[in-house]
Amino acid sequence: MIDMHAHWRPAELTEALRERAREPRIVRNAAGMEVLKTRVGEEPLSKAFDDVAFHVRRMDRQGVSTSVLSLLGSFCWIESQPLEVSLPLCRTVNDRLSAICQEHPGRFAAFAALPLADVSAAAAELDRVMKLPGIVGTQVPGNGFVTRKDAEAMRPLMEVANRHKAIVFIHYGPRPGDVFPKVPAETDNARRRNGTLDMQASLSSVMVTLCLTDYLDAYPDAPVVVHNLGGNIPYEVERMDHRSLLDTPNEELPSARFRRAKVMVDCNSFGARAIEAAVALYGADRIVCGTDGSEFGCDWTLKALADARIGEDERQKILYRNAAAMLAERAQIAPQRVAA
Repeated sequence: MIDMHAHWRPAELTEALRERAREPRIVRNAAGMEVLKTRVGEEPLSKAFDDVAFHVRRMDRQGVSTSVLSLLGSFCWIESQPLEVSLPLCRTVNDRLSAICQEHPGRFAAFAALPLADVSAAAAELDRVMKLPGIVGTQVPGNGFVTRKDAEAMRPLMEVANRHKAIVFIHYGPRPGDVFPKVPAETDNARRRNGTLDMQASLSSVMVTLCLTDYLDAYPDAPVVVHNLGGNIPYEVERMDHRSLLDTPNEELPSARFRRAKVMVDCNSFGARAIEAAVALYGADRIVCGTDGSEFGCDWTLKALADARIGEDERQKILYRNAAAMLAERAQIAPQRVAA
């Protein structure tokens, strides 16, 4: 298995987290212990950051050949700071991610973090890091592509990505200045509403922008991956086709355009029935694996793929071959492995 969606919590941000006045930040709790405090709780510093050796052992247990690392959402605050703050922090993270890739040849690749408050500076940093070993592209927030108008502001990044043949990993999340999360914490079931309902709706809109407009035509060499099966599109496409036949009968059906688009999706956090629906719409050639970088996520994904009513050739494409083809000219990857 190649894990294209493996979030990372870099210890290099420890000092910056100590200086913050709002979550996420490092504080001393009532017992005098330093903890990483976020909007969902707190945890000791000994568990707050990722350890490479621990991660490699988990990969070996699960049969993960290569993990593509990207910042965990709660650490993406570094990208939204003023440029004089965000650029040094992003560079520190990106240089360390490249070092991890070099220290463990074939086991890791990485998506860069970018100072998104200044798109020109973000484009310059992407240009820099694409020369570093192991960096295969960048992770960018989904809010940058919810509409065609939103996506226009991202063109400087897309132009650099196209020039370097960099992968653009579009993940649910805010641009600098966006209200986020959308659902206040005091709302009932806030985590379900934010982490599933709003996330999937947002990603569906991203896919409409990318697949039902000509936006990506200018960037044929920049592969795009949208996480979580590209939102709810596999379930909603039949209604889209129905509305299209009623409202715009002379237009090509949305289902045909989604299938023809080159946008990839990952199957992170979804079960067997959802994977079957995605294979029916996109085709197995367009789906890769993702686990969020957790053991639970890996177990869940492997079971979902094992239970999915798809062919073995389709299953192997999703597990390894699609990602291997995407990464092959961009980074060293490990051969397919068997779980320990």
